[in-house]
Amino acid sequence: MAPRSSQVFNLTFDAADPARLARFWATALGYELEPPPDGFGSWEEALAAWNVPEDRWDSASAVIDPDGVLPRLFFQKVPEPKTAKNRVHLDVRAWRGDERAPAEHRELVDGKVAELVEAGATVVAPVDDLGSYWVVMLDPEGNEFCVT
Repeated sequence: MAPRSSQVFNLTFDAADPARLARFWATALGYELEPPPDGFGSWEEALAAWNVPEDRWDSASAVIDPDGVLPRLFFQKVPEPKTAKNRVHLDVRAWRGDERAPAEHRELVDGKVAELVEAGATVVAPVDDLGSYWVVMLDPEGNEFCVT
């Protein structure tokens, strides 16, 4: 049996400004902007070589896990604005899996929230429910996500 790629799916976001949203989510998740294909020094060089009209160069962007394990996030330009609540959202974990005291967990969540506000996110509301703490946020285009 041939080995399977660790990236079994992309997660795609509709966006008004794909590059801006890609930069935000790279910051939020510790990802990096997807580099241009081999043989090209930049995406602009690749797009020009592929005869993509310049007015379409801002139609997509992507970010990748630097370790090549987690899914690629793809951002595609769409003409319509976001109009409804997400049915699926990402949870950005401020901690890395080891159990933490509630006060330390809150401190890590609040630190990540501050970093993401600086990157363009908006706080909707902190939630403290039965000993669990998270913060509901919006990315720069209004997509809901939580910091846990």
